[in-house]
Amino acid sequence: MVNGLADSLRAAGIACFGPHAEGAMLEGSKLLAKRVMQELGIPTGGCVVVEEAGAIEAALDSFKSPWVVKRDVLAAGKGVTVTADRQQAHDALAAGLASDGFVLLEEHLSGEEASVLVVMDESGYVCLPPSQDHKRVGEGDTGPNTGGMGAYAPAPVVTPAVLQRVVDEIVEPMHHHLRNKDVPYRGCLYVGLMIDSQGAPGVIEFNVRFGDPETQVTIPLISSDLAELLLACAEGRVSDTEVEFHSHSAATVVLASEGYPASSATGRVISGSEVEIEEGEIRGFVHYAGTNFDSEGNLISSGGRVLSATGIAPEISGAISAAYEVIGCIELEGSHYRSDIAYRAL
Repeated sequence: MVNGLADSLRAAGIACFGPHAEGAMLEGSKLLAKRVMQELGIPTGGCVVVEEAGAIEAALDSFKSPWVVKRDVLAAGKGVTVTADRQQAHDALAAGLASDGFVLLEEHLSGEEASVLVVMDESGYVCLPPSQDHKRVGEGDTGPNTGGMGAYAPAPVVTPAVLQRVVDEIVEPMHHHLRNKDVPYRGCLYVGLMIDSQGAPGVIEFNVRFGDPETQVTIPLISSDLAELLLACAEGRVSDTEVEFHSHSAATVVLASEGYPASSATGRVISGSEVEIEEGEIRGFVHYAGTNFDSEGNLISSGGRVLSATGIAPEISGAISAAYEVIGCIELEGSHYRSDIAYRAL
């Protein structure tokens, strides 16, 4: 998207669900996104741009621990370091400077993370059920950041009152801003949020696509025609489309390769992933991600996050149980997954 894929498709007369290159820079550049938020008065953390090694210590002094270091590039969900260790923050800033020429140091927002995926075009927008991702690799949200180890939806932390604030304070201003561009935004605006103890939302980041693993738990909750929604957005007529949702809950658990997120052991055979659950209103199945086939037709791992086991049920507890029942049937040497996905909801 940042390289202009949507622009090329539209120039060729092909409808495309996804923003043009300028809109995609909301994810491609953390600094651009921060400046847009500041311009529109959207709640977000403070930010300092560090452009030389001699400015690192002063930058660290400008915010309280923990520190949030962000590279201003697309980094597969792993371009952020959150740490209370000053030396680790210093090293992350220095590494970002060395690789990119500048790096962002942001104010840490405390509370509970949540995500709201918004299908948006110039005519209007639709908010999908709010979800909560688990970004840390370890139980209890410990260890290094990952692209996401599991998610669930709807997330109880986003109450109707909180969601209304998200719409009023974030989605509406962004929609007004993007719809008035020379080329309007058409696609998904992923709003990564921190909800504080008073229920006030703040933006951590924007993405310009359906996020992984939030997509696994939001898309299955759409009961109306998904293709019609995506086509309507690609053609700029979201406001004319009726979107309906199931009243169910969904949960997904990521199976990761040995060594992830620092490294990823690949090429290992996966067995048992064909399992599916269908018991009344409860379903369980696999979303494939970092997988491939070898020359003998075996399913093998090809990335860090290999697959997700997803459960859907009338209640969140049933969805979680179904997801873990599925992932418990899968074998992959050295693999790991978190056993506490959705613990906050429970």
